[in-house]
Amino acid sequence: MPDSDPPPSLKIISLGSNIGSGVFIATGKALATGGPGNMVIAYTMVCSCVWAVLQSLSEMTIAFPVSGNYIDYADRWVDPALAFGAGFAEWLGWTAIVAAEAGFFNVLVQYWSEGSMPLAATISIFMFACLIIFTLPNKVFAWFEYVTSLIKIVIFLIIIVLSLALVLGAGPNGYIHHGDTWTEFPAFLNGFSGFANCALLAVWAVGDQVFIGIMGGEAESPRFSMAHATKLVPFRVNFIYVISVVFITILVPSDDDRLLGGSGVAASPFIIAVQDSGISGIPSLLNAGMICGVLAIAAEGVYLSSRVLRTMAHQKLIWERLAHVDNQGRPRLALIITSVVAVVLSYIQIAAGGLTVLNWLISITSASFFTNWIIISYVNWKFHRALKAQKDPLFTELYAWRSSLWPLAPAWLMLISLFLLVCCVFLGVKPPGVDDFSATNFFQYILGLLLIFGFTIGYKIIFRTPWRDAKTADLSTGRRPLSDDEIAMLDEYYRQPSWRRFLTYVQLW
Repeated sequence: MPDSDPPPSLKIISLGSNIGSGVFIATGKALATGGPGNMVIAYTMVCSCVWAVLQSLSEMTIAFPVSGNYIDYADRWVDPALAFGAGFAEWLGWTAIVAAEAGFFNVLVQYWSEGSMPLAATISIFMFACLIIFTLPNKVFAWFEYVTSLIKIVIFLIIIVLSLALVLGAGPNGYIHHGDTWTEFPAFLNGFSGFANCALLAVWAVGDQVFIGIMGGEAESPRFSMAHATKLVPFRVNFIYVISVVFITILVPSDDDRLLGGSGVAASPFIIAVQDSGISGIPSLLNAGMICGVLAIAAEGVYLSSRVLRTMAHQKLIWERLAHVDNQGRPRLALIITSVVAVVLSYIQIAAGGLTVLNWLISITSASFFTNWIIISYVNWKFHRALKAQKDPLFTELYAWRSSLWPLAPAWLMLISLFLLVCCVFLGVKPPGVDDFSATNFFQYILGLLLIFGFTIGYKIIFRTPWRDAKTADLSTGRRPLSDDEIAMLDEYYRQPSWRRFLTYVQLW
């Protein structure tokens, strides 16, 4: 690979991002409420959206690598009100994730402390460790994400290999699993509500992956970095996540009461399977890795949310002063606002009950993510309409990157996202295991949607924002043609044999 190859951190961060509590612990809740059949179908469906998200987002980000990318694109190609709604949803979802990870950090610490650590103490330690990173130079954050992503990748690979060994009977108490968890127990629990709950938990576990797009837009060579991430991330999600889910459904029966009642990683179906096999030492190893994971994801949340506020301010969608940055490029006011809201949401868990608030935060985040998937798919379609209306030769330029099989990616993303919207509303009316309608349950699932749609419609009415015409939509601001150095780098890259190019996807340096 030539010396001008972009830094490896984006490759590793994209591979390790979003591997966290949603996969290790929340999969247990999905299995218990939906059963193995609903779980596998729901996670496979949601994971397919990651490919569609990055295909739709990458072709816009590579041509227009602006900070905040798709929020800017929604403004210039659709409507400023939609841009505000997209930004608000993204900020709300990732800020809620920071608070949710604080709750999971407490759960993980209690595994070792056995309940002796007060919730207020664990949340305070977590928020300090998470926020202190942003008082240090930007490189510290980049290397923190790089190192923690490596840790998560290694931990996850250990789990995959160990799960295969457990299926084949490893451990003092191990036995060969023949799929009895599918045949002796119901494969589909709680009907459609069980499936819908698995789908929303999958959305929360997988994440919206917009973090990769924003970092790719700020990379040295978006054409190289985003093109790689567009292949890396869907592979990681669709292969590793789905394989792990299949292993879970084979190793652990859906009626195991530890799935919902365990403490820390003891609630993880992976650990339940390890404990049943008689292998010791793995729970503590996974607990340590998970602590790194929740810290990394929370830091991603603060980083992304603050950049979203800065982008919205830069586009004059909100107070313009939030766009100001310090001498190191950090949006201080945006960071302060995001941090304060995240801290408040985190400490609410003390007064209102940790697990109850955690469920609300998860629901808000899931709704925020699939709402933005709807927006991204629609913005991508409007982007292509503008290119066609203005006869723009973007996709005929040298090394132009276009979504494969377009318009399959945005169409699939829109279809599944609308289906997830139906799932969210259905769960508000009838959650799994609940027969009577409850206003509390309804607002738990619907609150995120109400906030996003309400703020977007309100913004449209108050500011009377203009609808963008495809014939006059902005296709020049922020457009970045490939430099001579990038073209030379890509020439050298594509001259290499296929096996050598493949190695660039798996190298960890």
